[in-house]
Amino acid sequence: MLLKRVLIISPYFPPTNAADMQRVRMSLPYFKEYGWEAEVVTVGLEYSDMSTDPLLKQSISPDTIVHYVKALPKKWTSKIGLGSIAIRSLFYFKRKVNRLLKDKRFDLVYFSTTQFPVCILGAYWKKKFNLPYVIDMQDPWHSDYYEDKPKEERPPKYWAAYQLSKRLEPIAMSKVGGLIAVSAGYLQTLGERYPNCKTVPQRTITFGAFEPDFTIARQNFALQPSVLPKGDGKTSIVYVGRGGKDMQNAVSFLFESFKTGLEKQPAIFSRFHFYFIGTSYAAAGEGIPTISPVAEGAGVANYVTEITDRIPFYQTLNTLADASALFIPGSTDPQYTASKIYPYVLAQKPLLAFFHQESSVVAFLKTSGVGTVVTFDQNPKEIEQIMMSFMISVAEGRVANQSPNADVMERYSARTMTKKQCELFNAVVQ
Repeated sequence: MLLKRVLIISPYFPPTNAADMQRVRMSLPYFKEYGWEAEVVTVGLEYSDMSTDPLLKQSISPDTIVHYVKALPKKWTSKIGLGSIAIRSLFYFKRKVNRLLKDKRFDLVYFSTTQFPVCILGAYWKKKFNLPYVIDMQDPWHSDYYEDKPKEERPPKYWAAYQLSKRLEPIAMSKVGGLIAVSAGYLQTLGERYPNCKTVPQRTITFGAFEPDFTIARQNFALQPSVLPKGDGKTSIVYVGRGGKDMQNAVSFLFESFKTGLEKQPAIFSRFHFYFIGTSYAAAGEGIPTISPVAEGAGVANYVTEITDRIPFYQTLNTLADASALFIPGSTDPQYTASKIYPYVLAQKPLLAFFHQESSVVAFLKTSGVGTVVTFDQNPKEIEQIMMSFMISVAEGRVANQSPNADVMERYSARTMTKKQCELFNAVVQ
């Protein structure tokens, strides 16, 4: 069988420890199984200031073809407000891929990244080489979510990013051949903005569960051990992932419930300590805490540790496996879907999740049979009671480690999600 060929554009790639390269990393082992041969174009490691995890390369087959491009140095471009790796590498992606498309046969270009400005090259390559392209919407690109939020709740450099996305998104969407999104809401929004986006092949595909990662983590525990302190006698509740203003509502409920527990049953609740790790995407040492201020406001700061720096990916898995229990807060944005939910489920620990009722995470957790789920539309007193009961059960050892439903996990596996991507690719090229 002659394999079709896809060229994947992913500015971040292992060993860079970036959330938006995980789709590509976990799909690469399965593309050939579903009729596609993939090559990757990424930015050289020396041009990135993201944290790295060398062990991530163990999940990449040695025969994977990866092409590297340069980028303008951030120390120069950041002076004029252009620190994005997509902007810094745009010219080099254009030049490198032009050569590849002249020299090799490809059937499709696939942008899988949240570094969205690079996606405008899809329209250029479509015109120059008549080659279709697919965009993977792992997050919203141009979004009005923060427009009605106070200035202090908006991300850094919000105005500039908003204006740039407003101008570049229409270019990228003008000739797009297919769309993938982690949330159906993202596709609906694009269809409302751009009539052509209503008619192209499109599919909602979440990230997949990739069980080999836990094998790699266990085999390398000595290199990347859990970051939790040993022998302190505490019952640890852990979250590893980004923070932010949009998650403070969920975190506030947790801390207020904990505070009530401290007042009513101090002997039980004083055993707990909460860890929020890797809460900022900023460079090491430059992250701004977004969880600690909430803990201080609730009067429980002594029971909470926030580490803004990201930790290596497999150290994250070993930390989750070492925790007494796990907490995963959701955004107030109903379209938010946490790609990291699968490692939390595969860790098989008592899990408390707090999400918007319309998030796809809620349905997944309920069908997987794992975790205690609360949603924003529930009564605050009910939420408090559920959270307190969960913590009491953890402290008393009445919540067993939970194995997810095997059939459900297969439906959400990286292999199954790769099959869905390839089905969409086929629809686009046909």
